[in-house]
Amino acid sequence: MTKYETLLFDVDDTLLDFDLAENAALERMFKEENIQVTPEMIARYKEINESMWRAFERGEVSKNTLHNTRFAIALKEYGIEVDGAYFETLFQKYLCEAHHYVEDAYEVIAQLANHYHLYVVSNGVTATQNKRLMDANLAQYFKGIFISEQTGYQKPMPAFFDYVFERIGDFDKAKTLIIGDSLTSDIKGGLQSGIDTCWFNIRNVENTSGIEPHYEIKKLDDLHELLNQKIAQY
Repeated sequence: MTKYETLLFDVDDTLLDFDLAENAALERMFKEENIQVTPEMIARYKEINESMWRAFERGEVSKNTLHNTRFAIALKEYGIEVDGAYFETLFQKYLCEAHHYVEDAYEVIAQLANHYHLYVVSNGVTATQNKRLMDANLAQYFKGIFISEQTGYQKPMPAFFDYVFERIGDFDKAKTLIIGDSLTSDIKGGLQSGIDTCWFNIRNVENTSGIEPHYEIKKLDDLHELLNQKIAQY
């Protein structure tokens, strides 16, 4: 069986709970701007945001367009005109202050770092993700942190993974595993790039995407058993 040496980790909803961080940042942002929002408005913003992220992954919109227009688009539906770029600045300010762990994330990463080469691969804002990882005391365990904004490419683009692979010393695809919650970015990107994939199905949802990961886990702590047994599911 394959013995993995290099593990690539996504950040949001893999190591850090993005829902908690996002909700906290949104609450502080709207409170500061004295905008009364309803649960329906927040849900609609998240729908628009999710749609724009999928478009970004497909290369249909730029990161700047995504960030600088998502709030303006969502609030305009409710008759509220805002400066999207200004709201993005506020949101990132508060988002980078939130670093709630996914269950067992710190313990799992601290343990794995003793046996594997760990790297971060994330679609996000470099300054925000770096600060969150630093504040969560996770950055110390990774040999490299690769963020889409920094690389100029995003998951699932093969160019993103090529950028990462070229910067990992003694890299071997056959001994590399990516772990992430997103089928469309982490798993699809890993499959396209020729490395093994582990879908962290943190929300316990049905996979209707047609994208088939090599492994699936429901808890991050399950990685220990997976890596020790190295059970191939294909």
